[in-house]
Amino acid sequence: MSEYNHKKIEESWRAFWEKNQTYRTTNDASKPKYYILDMFPYPSGAGLHVGHPLGYIASDIVTRYKRLKGFNVLHPMGFDSFGLPAEQYAIQTGQHPAITTEQNIARYIEQLKNIGFSYDWSREVRTSDPKFYKWTQWIFMELFRSWYNRETDQAEPIETLIAKFEANGTSGIQAVADEDASRFTADEWNAKSEREQYEITLKYRLTYVADAVVNWCAALGTVLANDEVKDGVSERGGYPVEQKLMRQWMMRITAYADRLLTGLDTVDWSESLKEQQRNWIGKSTGAEVSFQIEHRVERIKVFTTRLDTIFGVSFMVLAPEHDLVPELTTLEQKAAVDAYVTAAKMRSERDRMADAKTVSGVFTGSYCINPFNGERVPIYLADYVLAGYGTGAVMAVPSGDQRDWAFAKHFDLPIIPILDAQKEIEKQADNTKEGRYINSGLVNGLTYSEAMPVLVQFLEERGIGKAKINYRMRDAVFSRQRYWGEPVPVYFKDGLPYLLEEAELPLELPSVDKYLPTETGEPPLARAEDWKYKGQYEYELSTMPGWAGSSWYWYRYMDPQNEGEFADKTAIDYWRSVDLYVGGSEHATGHLLYSRFWNKFLKDRGYVPEEEPFKKLVNQGMILGRSNFVYRVKDSVGEGKTPVFVSSGLKNQYDVTPLHVDVNIVENDVLDVEAFRKTRPDYAENAEFITELDGKYICGVEIEKMSKSKFNVVNPDTIVERYGADTLRLYEMFLGPLTDAKPWNTNGIDGVYRFLKKFWRLFYEEPTENRPGRWLVTDDKPTPAELKILHKTIRKVAEDIENLSFNTSVSAFMVCVNELSALKCNKKAVLQDLVVILAPFAPHITEELWAALGNEPGSLSYAEFPVFNPAFLVEDTIEYPIQINGKVRTTLAFPADAAPKAIENEILANEVVQKWLEGKTPKKVVVVPKRIVNVVV
Repeated sequence: MSEYNHKKIEESWRAFWEKNQTYRTTNDASKPKYYILDMFPYPSGAGLHVGHPLGYIASDIVTRYKRLKGFNVLHPMGFDSFGLPAEQYAIQTGQHPAITTEQNIARYIEQLKNIGFSYDWSREVRTSDPKFYKWTQWIFMELFRSWYNRETDQAEPIETLIAKFEANGTSGIQAVADEDASRFTADEWNAKSEREQYEITLKYRLTYVADAVVNWCAALGTVLANDEVKDGVSERGGYPVEQKLMRQWMMRITAYADRLLTGLDTVDWSESLKEQQRNWIGKSTGAEVSFQIEHRVERIKVFTTRLDTIFGVSFMVLAPEHDLVPELTTLEQKAAVDAYVTAAKMRSERDRMADAKTVSGVFTGSYCINPFNGERVPIYLADYVLAGYGTGAVMAVPSGDQRDWAFAKHFDLPIIPILDAQKEIEKQADNTKEGRYINSGLVNGLTYSEAMPVLVQFLEERGIGKAKINYRMRDAVFSRQRYWGEPVPVYFKDGLPYLLEEAELPLELPSVDKYLPTETGEPPLARAEDWKYKGQYEYELSTMPGWAGSSWYWYRYMDPQNEGEFADKTAIDYWRSVDLYVGGSEHATGHLLYSRFWNKFLKDRGYVPEEEPFKKLVNQGMILGRSNFVYRVKDSVGEGKTPVFVSSGLKNQYDVTPLHVDVNIVENDVLDVEAFRKTRPDYAENAEFITELDGKYICGVEIEKMSKSKFNVVNPDTIVERYGADTLRLYEMFLGPLTDAKPWNTNGIDGVYRFLKKFWRLFYEEPTENRPGRWLVTDDKPTPAELKILHKTIRKVAEDIENLSFNTSVSAFMVCVNELSALKCNKKAVLQDLVVILAPFAPHITEELWAALGNEPGSLSYAEFPVFNPAFLVEDTIEYPIQINGKVRTTLAFPADAAPKAIENEILANEVVQKWLEGKTPKKVVVVPKRIVNVVV
């Protein structure tokens, strides 16, 4: 085939790879392993646009390169296939979510295969497959059967806790547990009934049932994660979301808070992503203090990192959801408090935390007592305090905290100075720790370092508090009131949760008549007829959240067909952890945090060997859309009028409305007017188009996020059809650094396509009408110049792939092909190595040429990456710029090992130099070896 026919070549090689299972991976322990993973996608109905494959192309390049370097590479793909969109479609149409999901996955696989990714499809996983979620349920059960022992700093089977209770009661036990976990002796434990003992263990287990404040969306009938709520409404559908206290399954991720922090120091992730996780975990060292409520037995607990400011407390602020609000609200304040609590429920936690400008609150009518000075402190509600963070209560010190200061100013509350170094607190808060304390009772005159031990001692001696480490992170809500998710393997007996037997897994989703909550507000699973454990006990009706299956899925790829365990220990010990993980930064405080938590738990229980699941993590940047606009003249719209569209170059002459136009009918910003009429007959069929002088209608341009609503989505299928997958792969890498955001511009793709055709011309002569192009490759010995070009490229490409600098690799290939073309290099010894190093980027064209060079078809994937030889880059001659009195007048070539004196003698004898010397004798000649020569006259 002398003509480069990308369609024929790519279809042929995709069929070959599939038939021959070219990328099937075995657990070959004789080779070093390399595990590279893409964050698996949710298969939406829209399919892929050109922004989605960016990270996949990068990871596939590394995969192919590592194979060429002799590694056994695991590079799988699967689907995070439980999700709300499929469920919403099911609600609207009545079609089972599994059908929609299967159709969407088939579309994704077709698109992914068209781009030539070297995935081992035999290892594909889907989180909605019962064979997969059986093991998600099993991990949930293991968490339920475990507790966290602070003494050993790891999770242990619940039986070890029970043994401690039997021997010593709670004495000496260092466990992560509910705040209200009681204390007892061994005798008291052994005297309890089996049910009583079981109830006590529920307060220690790593997954448990509790009341939690959640984002409740009544219209969707489910709890939403924080990242599914935007500006107080659901991201999907825009429905109202309120804060609601609900009974939920929880994951005790806070037990791992310190290990999640310290583990960040051991992984190769970006500092910005690590910082996001550190901030989310939010470790704080401080103290817990109890404030007695006036005229009541209850106390309000607060956590503070600034115990030294306690004498500056002038009011207390509770979250609107705080348990004590009903008891604290006086009759006179009830109407105002109820209205405020209702309003707060309609705002998401994210909105409440982010809104630092709005000051709002309400007085409950009650007071508490400052335990250090006995002062009465008014108790307010404010939505900037959240029930799930800390204790849901804040001791407000307006002289030292700006938000408290603004609240105090708004409600005319005292602002008490507490340090003599505080400045201008009548204008703003000053949180300094400098100076000495004033208005501060027992620590007056002391510095911060002197005061803190005194205050902590006062707290602990009187039993009103203690030093404490607190975390911003809360235990994770693990329930969703949805149908399309993993069933929780739990049933309830006499109100208590019990696990199914392992042999009864997987617990599969039952059939339901509708995918909506019941008329009484129960989750959709309550619609299942006769769905009870052993015919009598109620199953858990909530399903697991979307992050459940994605918190361990990389292990299943290691051994996806195993029916006896989530993966064979031998396979896990070989692949161990992911060497390179590629995906979006939006998962920083969701999937990536939960995955690390589950991985650490599995290590504690002896199932996996690594503490961290992902050694190196790279967040690819977003490919932005390049939107096009047409300009409709405003006064051409209306009944009986003909719409007029004016070209971009003329729009300033009219009063126009810019309208998005489908970028797929625009080429080099020139609109296909007839296609526009056909695709938008609603307002363009009979329209008039005012064009430029050359008759073209030029569209406007803007860079925006790629989305269907902006008509700027580019389907990769279109690019593959027109230019080929190899062109798409190279072009996406050529757009810019992998981690940067960059705009898509189809206008520039022609250059990459021309590059591939020029590369092809090194092998085949261009055909004419009368004859096909000849095969040009010879067995001639390469010249030094040709070898220099090749080895310069080998070194550059290897370094770039190791550094994930793919855009500069593409540039290096283009330079290489241009230079070899200029030398008319058709030597097999050069071109065969060039084929190998280009193969990770453009696998189809290189497979074709590899076979044409006489190699076994399909063997390119497991060839050997050429070894860079620095000897070929050593220069035989050096070009010296020759300066006369500091100005370059000529250049002369000398052998690389020429001595300075020999260079000087030849320069002075040179005709050009003699001309510029004008018969004068130089004062000196300075030879800088291999750099420059300066003749001073």
